[in-house]
Amino acid sequence: MPLTLIHTERFADHETPPGHPERPERAEVLDAVAARWRARGVEVVAPREATHEQLARVHSEDYLSAIRATRGLARQLDPDTFTSADSHEVALLAAGAVIDAVERVLSTPQHAAFALVRPPGHHAERSRAMGFCLFNNIAVGAAHARALGCGKIAIVDYDVHHGNGTQHMFEADPHVLYVSTHQSPYYPGTGDADETGRGAGDGFTVNVPIEAGAVDDDFEVVFSRIVEPILRQFEPDLVMISAGFDAHAHDPLGGMRLTSEGFAAVTMALRDIAERSGRGRVIAVTEGGYDLHALGACLDATIAALNGPLRAPDWPRSGVASDRGERAAALAAAALQPFWHLPRTSHPASAPSAE
Repeated sequence: MPLTLIHTERFADHETPPGHPERPERAEVLDAVAARWRARGVEVVAPREATHEQLARVHSEDYLSAIRATRGLARQLDPDTFTSADSHEVALLAAGAVIDAVERVLSTPQHAAFALVRPPGHHAERSRAMGFCLFNNIAVGAAHARALGCGKIAIVDYDVHHGNGTQHMFEADPHVLYVSTHQSPYYPGTGDADETGRGAGDGFTVNVPIEAGAVDDDFEVVFSRIVEPILRQFEPDLVMISAGFDAHAHDPLGGMRLTSEGFAAVTMALRDIAERSGRGRVIAVTEGGYDLHALGACLDATIAALNGPLRAPDWPRSGVASDRGERAAALAAAALQPFWHLPRTSHPASAPSAE
């Protein structure tokens, strides 16, 4: 499958205070990954800035004015979220990278794109910055895809944190299926299994909260029993991935134990869904991931899964006895059975975890 990476070295110009986990060094990892894959023949293109009209599809006018007012200034927007002199422009490029990805993928079937961006976006609400995020990059892209006539979009978010902003922007929209696997209980405190959407969108929000300590095997259970069956029934025209890598075992913010090979398997499973239902249209967008070495390894593994021939997901075996995936799948299935046909599971949702 042809793959395009969308990236610019400008992403290093968004500065955060010393010691902040979402630091400019993350952009250096993105730079190195983009250069490495360019040398292997993968197309790498620079993004353009998102327009006001594109941002206003998901963010309020007052919020856009407030973020625009930070131009040239260092400001603290919430306990975790900061701007620097160039942050507004960099955030426009981050959202614009996803716009570019959408336009490229929708115009060319059997095409994938990966927007290697910072700051991340999935915590940004319609009228609020939070969780290191200024604009909700993937939501901006999904809204643009809908404006271009894309019928059904699936957003799959495997960041260790629940993507509260993305969920809230689309929870009443049956054309956008939001699926999140995330550590729970954890920041930002949203994403319970019984959050299934509202109004016409009821059933089109899928949350799979998973206990800390989960391993690759747990995620295989969750994807095979909940995520993949629902995606196959939804039949998306476009699959978008909030690709956060802070569920990696070495990440300083998360408490999960995934490997880079596990992220590759997740990505290949999602690519298979796209091949079967959406003519191979896949877009990934970076979110979290704060151990620099793990971030680079996960990016390489994910890009490899998106580039080249489609293969069956190769789920790694952790050797750890854990029933966290079984528990998470049972909890999610109980909330989602009214909306989707799911494999039966007899595993009790209240059983204690192994280890």
